[in-house]
Amino acid sequence: MKITKLTTYIVPPRWLFVKVETDEGISGWGEPIVEGRALTVEAAVHELSDYLIGKDPFLIEDHWNVMYRGGFYRGGAVHMSAIAGIDQALWDIKGKALNVPVHQLLGGQCRDRIKVYSWIGGDRPSDVARNAKEMVERGFTALKLNGAEELQIIDSYAKIDAIVETIGTVRDAVGPHVGIGADFHGRVHRPMAKVLAKALDPFRLMFIEEPVLSENYEALKEIANHTSTPIALGERLYSRWDFKNILSGGYVDIIQPDLSHAGGITECRKIASMAEAYDIALAPHCPLGPIALAACLQIDAVSYNAFIQEQSLNIHYNQDNDILDYITNREVFDYKDGFVAIPQGPGLGVDVDEAYVIERAKTGHRWRNPVWRHEDGSFAEW
Repeated sequence: MKITKLTTYIVPPRWLFVKVETDEGISGWGEPIVEGRALTVEAAVHELSDYLIGKDPFLIEDHWNVMYRGGFYRGGAVHMSAIAGIDQALWDIKGKALNVPVHQLLGGQCRDRIKVYSWIGGDRPSDVARNAKEMVERGFTALKLNGAEELQIIDSYAKIDAIVETIGTVRDAVGPHVGIGADFHGRVHRPMAKVLAKALDPFRLMFIEEPVLSENYEALKEIANHTSTPIALGERLYSRWDFKNILSGGYVDIIQPDLSHAGGITECRKIASMAEAYDIALAPHCPLGPIALAACLQIDAVSYNAFIQEQSLNIHYNQDNDILDYITNREVFDYKDGFVAIPQGPGLGVDVDEAYVIERAKTGHRWRNPVWRHEDGSFAEW
């Protein structure tokens, strides 16, 4: 079998798909994307395709090494996301060719299902609480919300009080045992992060996410000493080498590699195993499409330390299309009692609706991060 063609599709709401074809008629799908940089990653995918055309798709480890190490400059969001989507597609091909799910090729599943959490939105505490209660009524047992608005490096305690009010209202609405993740989104700098983390302790959160930007990981030691809440981080880390200092530092409790950003299935399998050696939990980041989610579930299936999976159904970003729109076997993501079953179909286990992908690619997207500013006019982290 030889790789014959790579085709990319930029599709709403903010995704990029890649189809890898072979001369035996077996194709695989991947999701290489950096949100807001779809055209850039698309170009990187096509640059990598120059090497892949004519190669045996089964040699995934070797292809990964060449795609990563074959360039003098390596790593980072764009490069690793391009590799990630191609890697997913190669695993999809191999699973389909052998008629087994990818997790069977990785040693076999160690769980039948995994808990999922749902994003909740809203502008006021009452709105957020109402949305949270609705998600619990739909069967979710874990939720995540943006836990902080933009904060300057030193900011007002009025903002801290407002955040505490929102989280407290959500906790009151859903009761004491629903998991709540509060995403600081890298919006909070070190001085205010330790204040906020301590203030949120009484709400017994499932985790606080990105209390500071990953590049400021040295601040985690002090933040960890101000809270008993588990700390999660990792959606903006792209390789095992990026995670190395985070893991060895010992101040993160949950890592969140993104299967479409951090080198795909091949790399995230290694990152998950590294984390297990440090007794750190795995919760893959995935506010993306169905191919990315299916790839995450393959890693969840074989990773002892995986405990929950992010997913984007009905997320606020998905305004034009949602994850079920692009697949024909929608039952694969049939959530029950707050869990989703591990896919059992060959490859990634999702059947991509290629005709619909092609149709929506005619519309495409140019999604961009919003630009926020503080009251004094300076740039604010989104």
